[in-house]
Amino acid sequence: MPTSHLPSAVEELRERTRRFIRETVVDAEPVPGERLEKATRDRLQAAAKEAGVFAPHMPAEYGGQGLSVEHWSPVLQEAGYSPIGPSVLNCMAPDEGNMHMLHLIATEEQKKRYLVPLAAGEIRSCFGMTEPHPGAGSDPAALRTTAVRAEGGWVINGHKRFISGAVGAGFCIVMARTPETGDAPEGATMFLVDMDNPGIRVGAPVHTVDRYIDGGHPHVHLEDCLVPDDAVLGSVGQGFRYAQVRLGPARLTHCMRWLGLARRSLDIALDRAERRELFGAPMNSLGLAQNLIAESVIDIETSDAIITKTAELLASDPRAGSALSSVAKVHCSEAISRVIDRAVQLCGGDGVSDGLPLAQYLNEVRPFRIYDGSTETHKWAIARRTAKRRRAEVEAGERHQGTATVRGGEA
Repeated sequence: MPTSHLPSAVEELRERTRRFIRETVVDAEPVPGERLEKATRDRLQAAAKEAGVFAPHMPAEYGGQGLSVEHWSPVLQEAGYSPIGPSVLNCMAPDEGNMHMLHLIATEEQKKRYLVPLAAGEIRSCFGMTEPHPGAGSDPAALRTTAVRAEGGWVINGHKRFISGAVGAGFCIVMARTPETGDAPEGATMFLVDMDNPGIRVGAPVHTVDRYIDGGHPHVHLEDCLVPDDAVLGSVGQGFRYAQVRLGPARLTHCMRWLGLARRSLDIALDRAERRELFGAPMNSLGLAQNLIAESVIDIETSDAIITKTAELLASDPRAGSALSSVAKVHCSEAISRVIDRAVQLCGGDGVSDGLPLAQYLNEVRPFRIYDGSTETHKWAIARRTAKRRRAEVEAGERHQGTATVRGGEA
């Protein structure tokens, strides 16, 4: 990974992270198909704090390493070289996205209550948006969970589905539809709901092929769930706007972490191709193998480039960066899947066995083409934005041409 362009402090953190992941974390990985045990996670998180690599995305005041968004990628890619690395460094979804949003939006009291322990790795969190059909999923506007004012706060009712990290989480950021109230418009509102609130309960699990997000992806039910007024995150009615604050960077950090795993997969395949002979020649000298390797390098490098561009744009223009993150998410989710699939192919039968972790890596990244918006949904949005931009350019050009014609006539 070329890093000469990085500031020295960022490069030093990347190098520390690289050493920590490869020398400490990789040996502690669970066997393919198994989940990371809490005791192991706690031990490794303590070691990460000691090594100065914990919570790279968080400010130092919260125990993090203080990286700005444009410098997250090289470090999160190093973390993602191990599938448990992001959890160990406390930069895994959904906690990483929730931390970022809380840091930007929460009140000081909310930060003390929720962000401080979350950033320290003392608790986990979840984000309650997705609902069973016909509720919110690919279309957030279909949100059906409701919150209405009541004496002492708000009463929330709704059914959430596929709420990553909910099992064992300390709190949930719940998205609910709220009516017009006072100066607040009708719309969505975010609420901080403690998971020990009697009105919220974790329901049936949703069994998926991935294993490395702590807390699974279960249903969550909110039944006359009473929360106080200070449970509102941000302003009433502004939930969809705040969701964009979270979703743009969260999509991109998924790309960063999984790109690290794609690099790991290619390394595994390269080591295999270096050692194995086929038809009297080293495997890596055969044209078919070289083609697979070259295509994977191209996918990795193009993914790295679009991640870097999007991260820089998120830092300077969050709205434009959020739009470009859709492009990055589509490209990276597809490219990373291809890289790992090629690595499986290069490793032959061992690639689909539990003798290597590649088959599990495929299971981990396959949902990425659905999580945080499916590839097809993002393509639809990308096409709409592109057509709208072009219409605006044409209209602006026609207005300019009309003005020039009028001026020419006057002359």
